[in-house]
Amino acid sequence: MSFIRRSAPRIRFLCDPADEGVIAPPVPARAYLPDWFRKLPAVDPGKLSVSDTGLTVKRCLPFLDAMTTGWIIPLAATVRMEIRENGAVVEAGWDFDRTMVSNHGMHQVKGNPWGHRPPQKFHNYWTIVTPPGWSCLFVNPLNRPNGLFEIVSGIVDTDTYRSPIHFPFFATGPDGLHVIEKGSPLVQVIPFRRDSAGIEVEIRAERPGETRDRNRILRLTRAATGWYRTEARAKR
Repeated sequence: MSFIRRSAPRIRFLCDPADEGVIAPPVPARAYLPDWFRKLPAVDPGKLSVSDTGLTVKRCLPFLDAMTTGWIIPLAATVRMEIRENGAVVEAGWDFDRTMVSNHGMHQVKGNPWGHRPPQKFHNYWTIVTPPGWSCLFVNPLNRPNGLFEIVSGIVDTDTYRSPIHFPFFATGPDGLHVIEKGSPLVQVIPFRRDSAGIEVEIRAERPGETRDRNRILRLTRAATGWYRTEARAKR
C-alpha cells in the first residue's frame, strides 16, 4: 500500500534579486517578541494577595498566540519621521535608493477616527505568494503598540495578487523627530484559507448541555492554573 504525502501549504516572500541581503527580511512573529514582554519580572509569592495567582501575561496563551501567529514584515530601511502641529503635518526622509513613505489624500479618509492626522503609506519591497484559496490579513503587530504609528488593517488575495503590497498608516506619535530603525516590526501577516469565511452561523440561546459545558470549563479554568494550555488548546 502506498501513501500520498501531502505537503504543507507554503507562503513565499519574494524580493528583487538586487534587494536580497539589503532589505530586512520577514521573520516568524514569534521571533519578534518585544523587550517589555521578554523582561517581565518574576513575582514574589509572598507579596501576592489571595486573589492573585502571581502569573504574568507570559502564561496567557490567547495573548501569546496573537503575538506569535503569522509573520512580521519589518521596515526595509531606516526612516526619519518628523511630526508637527499635533500630528497634522508629517514628513519623512530616508537614506535608501527607493521610496519608503508616501502620502494619501485626506479626502480618501474623510471623517476617519484618526481625525486631522494625514494618511500615509509605508512602501514594502516583498511580494507575498500564498497557495490557491489563501489570502493574507495585514494588521498592526498584535500587542506591540509602538506609540509612533498605526497600520491600517487590510486583506489581500495573495494567491492572485503577486506584487508588493504597501501599508497605509497614521502617525500617532508626539510632535518631534523620530527615527524608525531598519528591521523594526512594521506589519503582521496572518495567512488564512478563504473558504473558512463560508462557515455557517447559528445564533440562539444555549441548550442545557451547552450550559453545563460552559460552567464546567469556567470552574476548571478558575481552579487549575494553566488548564487552557494543558487541556483545551492541546486538543486542537
